[in-house]
Amino acid sequence: MKRILRLRGISGPTKGRVWESDALLRAGRLATLEIVLDDTSVSRKHAEVALGADGLWYVRDNESTNGTYVNGARVGRGEHQVKARDVVQFGKVAMLAELTDASIEGPPSDQLVIAASTKGASDGEGLRHIAFDSNNMPRAGDQLLALLRAGHHLGHLEREDDLLDSILNDCVSVLDAQRGAIVLAEGDAAAGAEPKMRIRALSVGRGESKGRFHFSKRLTQRCFAKGESVLFCNVLDENDLTHSISDGQMTSVMCVLLRTPRKKLGVLHVDRGPGQPPFTKDDLLLADALAAHVSAGIECSQLLRKQRAMFMRTITMLAQMVELRDKYTGGHTQRVTKYALMIAEKLQLPGEEIELLELGTPLHDIGKIGISDEILQAPRRLTPAEFAVMQTHTTMGADYLKGVPELASILPIVLSHHERWDGTGYPERLSKDEIPLLARIVAVADAFDAMTSQRPYHDKKRGRSAEDGFEEVARQAGRQFDPECAAAFLAVKDQILASMAEPATETGVSLPTVPGLAVVVPPLSGVGRPPDSISDFGSALDIASLSQTRPFPG
Repeated sequence: MKRILRLRGISGPTKGRVWESDALLRAGRLATLEIVLDDTSVSRKHAEVALGADGLWYVRDNESTNGTYVNGARVGRGEHQVKARDVVQFGKVAMLAELTDASIEGPPSDQLVIAASTKGASDGEGLRHIAFDSNNMPRAGDQLLALLRAGHHLGHLEREDDLLDSILNDCVSVLDAQRGAIVLAEGDAAAGAEPKMRIRALSVGRGESKGRFHFSKRLTQRCFAKGESVLFCNVLDENDLTHSISDGQMTSVMCVLLRTPRKKLGVLHVDRGPGQPPFTKDDLLLADALAAHVSAGIECSQLLRKQRAMFMRTITMLAQMVELRDKYTGGHTQRVTKYALMIAEKLQLPGEEIELLELGTPLHDIGKIGISDEILQAPRRLTPAEFAVMQTHTTMGADYLKGVPELASILPIVLSHHERWDGTGYPERLSKDEIPLLARIVAVADAFDAMTSQRPYHDKKRGRSAEDGFEEVARQAGRQFDPECAAAFLAVKDQILASMAEPATETGVSLPTVPGLAVVVPPLSGVGRPPDSISDFGSALDIASLSQTRPFPG
């Protein structure tokens, strides 16, 4: 039996029009063709769709100017198979392919609360509900394109929060919802543990304010516990109406289960208000199909987040390995990382830069692993020769990390955090903007912690007060430190002080500050001058005399 092909317009002037054939459909601007398209993006004899000898339909592009596409992929030379529910595009004119013998499910039941079970549902069923409504009619072009965008988000957005926001915004838009929320389960629900439901994304529809946000925790929990998507056509008829529903002026609510074959992930919650028609069963099918479509991407992003957290714990462990060898630097990397992130937030760096800073700062002193205990744990100032060895921690650290391609982006922090704004730092004597920005940020945080920590080169081996440290950062702005980074650090002074008052969590070492205690640094034997500032002794590595021609940063 021949398979009848229908091409149904889903965009522009052709929307809703249908062309049908059991053998051949030719498309273009010529009036003699089966599909006449009066559109400037379409060529005179643009393309043809023909039934092959094997009983399958194929599209062939006739060397058109703007190309022929199937599901967004341009058709090259030769034939490309067209299957049911494929989107065929001639230039900018999109059509949906239909085959008469395609199996389409009937509409769901007429219950008020619809349980759209996803157990056993195939990917094909989900895709069908994306393209067709419950009456087997193709969805409007804007709906279809919005849903196709969800797949684009999965492939192009790396941050989990960005992915969730994009998915939810598209969903609220295509469903014409008053507002929406994505609530994900924390904890392993598959293992039988009671998960904690946490809001991960919020969105409001057109014309809605971004004030206090409302969503029904009770309906969300019911949806997740039952493992099925539910529709409340008129929640005002519910006897146990909750405050969130009444305060949020919800008249219709859908709770859609986010799930994969492996586990339940959470719930997509959308609602409509008094000025809107209630959601329909078809809206639920559409939302449920979208949830099935994007859930695998959400699960992958969660796995990547867990992998990154494990990676960060490994990095923290490596940093602590250094600190365990040096009793004077306990908690140093933890504090420097906190200070550096505060500076970055104040400078309003993009999220990608902040992530690199969070990744790289704990490893800024990783090169100390290669420094001998005799030098690293010396309870005194180092000799010039020993200090020269200590300086190599920057280049050794960079060499260690070069073997890990994933850490290439943080090498500038490890290599350059002892460079100075005035060009007298090490190891490469970079100056001003030659120094990578993230290294300049770490330089300020590192030097401040060195000034306010217990170090063998400090008077009585005890650090200066926090106030003295802030004054020294201000004095060295434009000399040792990038002026903008120094200003950002001073602008978050209150946050720094609050952080210093907290006990260390990683190493158990209290943060060392002694209010009012000043340090007098005498000239060092064999050196032509004392250091420019106490922060010239900067970090745990700068615990020796400095050369006359080359002062080193903190």
